[in-house]
Amino acid sequence: MFLLEPVGLGQRDNDVYLALLELRRATVAHLAEHVGESQAEVRAALAVLLGAGLVHQLGYAPAVYMVVAPDEALAALIQRRRGDLARMQVRVEDLAHRLRSGPPRTGSAVELVEGEDAVIASVTRLQAHARKEVLAVDAPPYLGGQWNPNDFEITQLESGVEYRFVYSADSLSTPLHVANMRRCVEAGEQARVLPDASMKMLIVDRHTALMPASYQHPDAAVRLLVRESALVDVLVCCFEGMWARATPVVAGEAPDGVLAKAADKPGLSPRDGELLSLLASGMKDRSIARALGVTERTVGRRVTELMTELGAQSRFQAGLLAARKGWI
Repeated sequence: MFLLEPVGLGQRDNDVYLALLELRRATVAHLAEHVGESQAEVRAALAVLLGAGLVHQLGYAPAVYMVVAPDEALAALIQRRRGDLARMQVRVEDLAHRLRSGPPRTGSAVELVEGEDAVIASVTRLQAHARKEVLAVDAPPYLGGQWNPNDFEITQLESGVEYRFVYSADSLSTPLHVANMRRCVEAGEQARVLPDASMKMLIVDRHTALMPASYQHPDAAVRLLVRESALVDVLVCCFEGMWARATPVVAGEAPDGVLAKAADKPGLSPRDGELLSLLASGMKDRSIARALGVTERTVGRRVTELMTELGAQSRFQAGLLAARKGWI
């Protein structure tokens, strides 16, 4: 029996996971060379490991992969499987000792989490333990200095966990970012856009939160893990306040999405729906252009055309009228 067999993963997934554990960080090309498999086979294995919350992806060009601390990520899978996983748990603890030094500090309402590995492990563990909902504000700074996708969210959405995300303007700065948000929305995430959102946070089941150690001088690799306390209640209130001010994002492909709601406006495209959502949220033309992958001039021209169709005298009024008509 190989390590990951009891949790339903295959031999190739197992080999790629152990290779990545040994390398700590690697690209697809590096992993393929290390395990003697094709890049396509390694990508398929990584997709499985990402969905299981065992691996974390940093960036895109090229993507770098790293393992989540085994005792954090695998423990969640062990809980789901239960059964005869005792021998695997012993092996997991051994791997964890090899990956990082020193036991985690526990027992306090607020725990300092330092280092990229520790932060990634905390993010994965919190999501894996979620039973009802995950609340999050997506804003920089990001680990590795660049925005990173959260593939584990799709797995959790499929298991019935509710996700609500507030996205800042910086978190939707490229078409790739917007495409990832759309993918999550179509999978069931409830998303809203608030351009000036800066209070990065992750809250699970309203009793545990992960937040920057400082909002004035945030460091992606230094976080505070907060357990049931008044501080978590305050963070929930802050999130709900931002949620109330943010503009909803509608899944363009959904049956009740932008196209269906705008049946009286056959000329409205999914891209128009995205543009109107971002416009209504207060984002500027330059930020909208970056998010949609078009020029600022194109955004300005289309906004003017939509304002004319809506009979709006200002961009703010255009957003209000579009919302009233059910276009966003």
